[in-house]
Amino acid sequence: MKFCVLIPARYGSTRFPGKPLADLGGMSMIQRVWNVAASCSGNSGIAVATDDARIEAHVNIFGKAILTNAQHPSGTDRCMEAFEKSGFEADIIVNLQGDEPFIRPEQIKALVSMFENPDVEIATLKKAILSATEVENPNVVKVVTDIHDKALYFSRSQIPFSRENDSTPPYYRHIGMYAYKADVLHKITLLKPSILELTEKLEQLRWLENGYHIAVAETQWQSPAVDTPEDLEKAIDFLKNQS
Repeated sequence: MKFCVLIPARYGSTRFPGKPLADLGGMSMIQRVWNVAASCSGNSGIAVATDDARIEAHVNIFGKAILTNAQHPSGTDRCMEAFEKSGFEADIIVNLQGDEPFIRPEQIKALVSMFENPDVEIATLKKAILSATEVENPNVVKVVTDIHDKALYFSRSQIPFSRENDSTPPYYRHIGMYAYKADVLHKITLLKPSILELTEKLEQLRWLENGYHIAVAETQWQSPAVDTPEDLEKAIDFLKNQS
C-alpha cells in the first residue's frame, strides 16, 4: 500500500500571517513538519500544498512545493489539487497540518496502518482529555466513536454529556491529522457544505452527513499547535525543553 504526504500551508492566516515561514529554533515551522514526514519510511512522495509564492520558494530549497488555488475553503481541497498535480502514485493520501511542527512519525504510521482494513475510507486520531478546562473549551474539538472505532460525531461542545454528573465519561479530543483513500478524497471534495458543518465549522461533519466512515485511532501524543505569535513563543520554549 503506497502513501504520500501532503502538507497544506497558507500564508494569509488571520491570526498569524506568514506562519509557515516563522522561525522555530533556527528552522522554519514548515520545514520541521516536512522533516517529520520525510522520516517516515515507505512514503511515495511529500509535498507542501501552498497558495503563496514565498512559501513555494522557501520549501523548494529543501523539498517540493506545489502552488494551489488561493480560494480553497479547506486544507482537504488544497490537498486534492496538490495530489492531482504531484504525479505521486499513492493509494493513501496523508494530510498533515503545516502548523503542527511537533507531530511524530508514529502518528503518521498509525494513520496509514489503519488502511490495512480494506473498509477504512478516512482515518484520523484522538487523544484522551484529562482536563475539565479542555472539555469545556469550544476550540478543542471533541469526538465520540462507536465500538468499532468509527467516529459517531465531532463537536466543539462537551460530548458525551454526563446527565447524572456522578461519573467522568471518557472524553477525547480530535487530533486534526487525516488520511484518505485516493478515490475517497476526490469524492469528498465534490460534496457541498452541510448543515452540521456550517453550524460547528468542522468540515469532517460534511463527510459523516454524506455517509462516509471515519476510522479513529487513539494516540498518546498531543503536539502543541501554533495558531498565534504567542503560541510560537510557547513552541520555542517547548523545543528548548525537548532538547
